[in-house]
Amino acid sequence: MELLKQAIKERGKALSDQVLKVDAFLNHQIDTQLMIAVGHEFSARFKNDGITKVLTIESSGIAPSFTTANELNVPLIFARKKKSLTMDDNVYVGQVYSFTKKETNNITVSKDFIKKGDRVLIIDDFLANGQVALGLIDIVKQANASIAGFGIVIEKSFQPGRDQLNELGYRVESLARIKSLQAGSITFIE
Repeated sequence: MELLKQAIKERGKALSDQVLKVDAFLNHQIDTQLMIAVGHEFSARFKNDGITKVLTIESSGIAPSFTTANELNVPLIFARKKKSLTMDDNVYVGQVYSFTKKETNNITVSKDFIKKGDRVLIIDDFLANGQVALGLIDIVKQANASIAGFGIVIEKSFQPGRDQLNELGYRVESLARIKSLQAGSITFIE
């Protein structure tokens, strides 16, 4: 997606050979017009897949997931990183290891929102090591629902996330695939 790649080139920063900072348009300040275009693109790619729910994890996945769910005219569900006081114990629980925070967190989704027979599209802002994806897969499996695929805004292709998902047989649609962040330079897989 050229518009996204342009935003990454102009407003993204390679902080190291592993870390891409995109807080100017995706995960702190949100470029709403870009997110509308992202939702439109994901919707076009998955429109014939019988999607009944879009699932993400809070918080950076919410903006692209919202626009995608809106385009597909289905509900958006986000997994919570912390269980709120208003949630009872009627939840699915998955585990996600954060490489940037060096900790494992339980993520939760109410059993009221994903049911057997749902066809779920998982959307996330980044795919790197695949830990969030694995936690969300676990939640969908607990619900006896199926996964239509993964919509990834930015994939760090030099990390193992895509390979893990492909080995598990999942479809992965990434809008921008980063080949390298070496020497502060962002290069894409075309």
